[in-house]
Formats: sequence, structure tokens, C-alpha cells
Amino acid sequence: MKYASFLFVSILLFSASCSDKKSLPQATGRPGDIFLIMDSLQWKGPLGKVIDSLFSAEMQGIPRKESIFHMRWIDPRKLNYVLKQRRNLIYAVTLDQRSVGASQIKRTFTAESLQKIKADSNLFSQNIQDLFAKNQEVLFLFGNTEHDLVKKIRTYGAKLVNHFDTRERERLTEALFKSKQSKGIPDILRKKFNSEIKVPFGYQLVANDSNFFWLRQINPYTDKDIFITRKKYTSPDQFKPDSLIAWRNEICRYNIFEDPERFETYLVTETSIPYKPVLTKEITFNGKFAMEMRGLWRTNNLTMGGPFVSYAFVDEPLGMLYYVEGFTFSPSKDQREIIRELETIIYTFKTSSELAPAKQ
Repeated sequence: MKYASFLFVSILLFSASCSDKKSLPQATGRPGDIFLIMDSLQWKGPLGKVIDSLFSAEMQGIPRKESIFHMRWIDPRKLNYVLKQRRNLIYAVTLDQRSVGASQIKRTFTAESLQKIKADSNLFSQNIQDLFAKNQEVLFLFGNTEHDLVKKIRTYGAKLVNHFDTRERERLTEALFKSKQSKGIPDILRKKFNSEIKVPFGYQLVANDSNFFWLRQINPYTDKDIFITRKKYTSPDQFKPDSLIAWRNEICRYNIFEDPERFETYLVTETSIPYKPVLTKEITFNGKFAMEMRGLWRTNNLTMGGPFVSYAFVDEPLGMLYYVEGFTFSPSKDQREIIRELETIIYTFKTSSELAPAKQ
């Protein structure tokens, strides 16, 4: 069953909105916000609950409770020009719902589209970019019955969340690297590691040697860090969580300190909190197999701590296992978007086979 077969939503309806993208306003709203447009009865019922629980689930790997996205419900009857310009919109409706709000959403579909929805129960979603505003993401969720759509969302929910997460990272990539980038740092990494990473303006190189590279941005409110390390790849066992945690602890023990004059202030992986475990999962990182790890860190003297996210993958031509991590110390701030920023920077990392030829 395909996740998305989407070429049937009203071309006539949407072409009017998208015919001249240059004239569209810029999408508005904060990163991580999603506006959900659906009938009030369905919002209060199983469909609304499953959508809300999916996108408002707690983000893993951060100290305080923060949702993956901040979701706000909008009654279709109150949807206006301003709300249509929000950066992330989700429309949800089922054909068995005949309320005023549901009928209003169904009017956005042509008769042909509605017939295709009735005829093919595999069809349940449609994503469109730049529908009412530039840099906007709109997702339509639909089905014959509420029961069917709830079932589909439960089955493909992770992909729906990942879709919006990817779009937020794409927007953040554009914003981070639209202005100046830190010069010289990528050249050092390329020379010493035969790899590359984009460095936003404001990040400084703290340390670099043959197998350790540390970037840092400090301001009065946050301390954002990225470090890169590597070693010879010898076995798939190196991807096991215990092995990665041990490697991380070894690197931090000898390289990262709260106070460089006090060796007992080194960083360790927090593994003693049962309800905040280190979480790992296999992913595809820029086309390569990788192990993602999320969790908490603390200093050995228990004076500081915070969240981290990391990715381990192999540069096959070099036979090297890379570990790239972003961590932050920002105790007075929400940390969801900080982690997203660190993820965005890490995703610009390129191994030797991905590098463009050096300019002569």
C-alpha cells in the first residue's frame, strides 16, 4: 500500500491560489506550530484525539515536557485570510460527517475528487506546498468514514509527523544559511577529516585534532554545541547502543569540560533516570544507514546538564565510523527548537564520497 497517491485534489480550485506564487504573501507563524482545521464534532471525537495525540506527543530526549508540535484547532467557519497564511495547516474531514464545518471543508474538493475518495479507500492524504502563502505546508487528511481515517492515521502517523519535521528542518536550513556562514571552519574539517559541514555565522571552532572537532555558540541565554569524532569501522557491533554510549563517554571524558581547569567537570551520558532513557533507532541519514541517539547529558559533578541528539554512520570509502552530536545547555529556555537547529546543522554533514571537488 502506498503512503501517498495524491494527484486528484481540485486543480481548478488550487490553481487559482497557486497560479502566481510571486504574489503570495510569506507564510506566518512560529516554528513548530500547526493549525488543524476540522469540524468541532470530529475535533472532540476519535479523529481529533488521534491527530492531536500524534502531533502533540512529547518530544523525546529533552529534560522538560515539550510537544513535538504545538497544535491549535480552528473551526472551519472561522477560517479567515490571516489564518490561511500560517506556515503549517492540516485539513481533516470524512465523507460520513455531514455537519456544517465538515461540509465547508468538503467544498474544497471537486465532485471527481470526492468520487475517487469513495472508490479508493487507500487514498487518505494530500500534501501541497505554497497553497495560500510562500513557504507553506498544507496537508489534507480524508476518508470515507471516521473509522477508516483514524485507522490510516494510526498506521502512517510516524510518516505524517516526519513530513512536517522535515519541512521545518528545510525552512530552518534556509534561514540558518541565508546570511553569512563561518569562514575557514569547513576548510579545516575538510583538510583533517576529509568531510564537510555547514557552519552558521556565530559558531566558533573550540577544538580540533585528528579525531575530534568541536563547534560552539554561546550567548547569554544558550550554549549550543556540535562535535564530530571518528574511528576505524570494524564491526556492526559498534552501532549497538551500549557501544555508542561508551564511545561518547570516552570522547567527552577527555575533551569536553564545564571548566577546563577542573578535570572532574567532564560530560557523561545520563543513564540513571528510568523515565528519561537514552533512545536509539535506525534511520537513513543523507542516504546512509545510521543510528540516531537521543538523551540527556550531565557533568560528572552534577552542576550542569541538558539534551543531546547524535548520529553514527560509516564513511565506507575511508572505512571510518563517524559520530556527530549536537547538545545544548539552556536551562531557562524551551529546547525543542534548539535541538531542531542542531539537527539541521548536523544534516549538512557530508562524508568523503559526497564532497564536491576542491576548488583550485
